[in-house]
Amino acid sequence: MSFQLYKKLSRIALEKFGDIVVEAEIISLPSGVPAKLRLNLADDSFVDVWLSGSRYSYHWQRGGSIFRHDNAPHPRWKHVRTFPKHFHRMREESVEESHLSDSPEDALTEFLSFIRREMLGD
Repeated sequence: MSFQLYKKLSRIALEKFGDIVVEAEIISLPSGVPAKLRLNLADDSFVDVWLSGSRYSYHWQRGGSIFRHDNAPHPRWKHVRTFPKHFHRMREESVEESHLSDSPEDALTEFLSFIRREMLGD
């Protein structure tokens, strides 16, 4: 995915979610190609955003829990109505429908809004 898109997502995270996002870093492969965006959060958890063509993953790791929207077409989740889009809630095996936007900018805003609510207990 393009460095410019990850840069744009970094700005969105820091400007709109500065109360929960403390740092944004674009992590690159040894070749220099950007691999993902890492957002470090105020509670010492992190979000990884991975975009590749039409595939994506928005992953929040918090302690032993994960929250991840992705569209990897795992046959195991074929029963989910929004397949291949799905949401892992708390753990890898707990999967439900995902209604995350297809726009990376909107999807990040939706995901960070969810995280903010979870972090602040709203």
